[in-house]
Amino acid sequence: MVGSHMVEVLHARGDNVIGTYYRPTTDISELPSEIKMVECDVRYPESVEKVVLEYMPEQIFHLAAQSYPTVSWDRPYETIETNVNGTVAVYEAVKKARQIVDRQYDPMVVVACSSAEYGESLNLLGGNDVFVKETTELLPLHPYGVSKVGQDLISFQYYKNDHIRCIRARIFNSTGTRKVNDVTSDFTRRAVEAERSGIYELRVGNLETRRAIMDQRDLVSALLLLAERGIPGEVYNISSERIYQMKDIVRMIEKQLGHRLEVRVDPALLRPTDERVIAGDVTKLQRDTGWKQQIPMEQTVADMLEWWRKRIR
Repeated sequence: MVGSHMVEVLHARGDNVIGTYYRPTTDISELPSEIKMVECDVRYPESVEKVVLEYMPEQIFHLAAQSYPTVSWDRPYETIETNVNGTVAVYEAVKKARQIVDRQYDPMVVVACSSAEYGESLNLLGGNDVFVKETTELLPLHPYGVSKVGQDLISFQYYKNDHIRCIRARIFNSTGTRKVNDVTSDFTRRAVEAERSGIYELRVGNLETRRAIMDQRDLVSALLLLAERGIPGEVYNISSERIYQMKDIVRMIEKQLGHRLEVRVDPALLRPTDERVIAGDVTKLQRDTGWKQQIPMEQTVADMLEWWRKRIR
């Protein structure tokens, strides 16, 4: 989802951009036909090497992943293989490009890490101290979080030992159009289905969970700024500064629909473990890049509802 929006932004500003995909979780057929898209399975190093050696990109945004925590419980092997080994493949491709094509090749690699790396540490925060800093201990609570710690530390190792410039971006909750299988996406889709059927019910999980959710447009902006202004080798939180309970999202949807929803808790939507609150301190990001959050969640919800209305028949 993030990558699909990013290639559009880069293309619109006139950059020569190459996007890669493999079993995409969003409909990339919506992208402008002029944007070059290349199939690439990061689990196979040759696939990544082919792209890097052919195009020698100046900036690499490594967003490829098995990105769902819930899926990682069922498919831990695939999650670790894709996320950790896929990241190794990116750095090894850069090393091979230096050996074969140009010893001076020096791209900036921005790696999409995750707030899931902090895990249990978020539950240990007390009082008003809910904005986790980059120095917080990494105690992931699911295989996905563990895989993201692997991505993070592998990146640091390649920076220190092979001098490959990289940024480790610990991304907190983001959402937006084209997103599927996250809370805001599921809620807005079900709300449009309720609107169409006239049966105003909404299946939910834990509505007490608190998350700092940002619009994907703000996330893309932060990633692009980090590629230009971030300090190589460093780690940065990318997070909304506004915290919402999931029931706040439901209220926003109800306001947009102009209709109250009957909420029903579905046990299948409850996780075995869940972080109490997820919010990131973005002081470092703002200091080094000048990033500012621009899109309010009310606008995000409205855009997502409209997006689903055009797709649900």
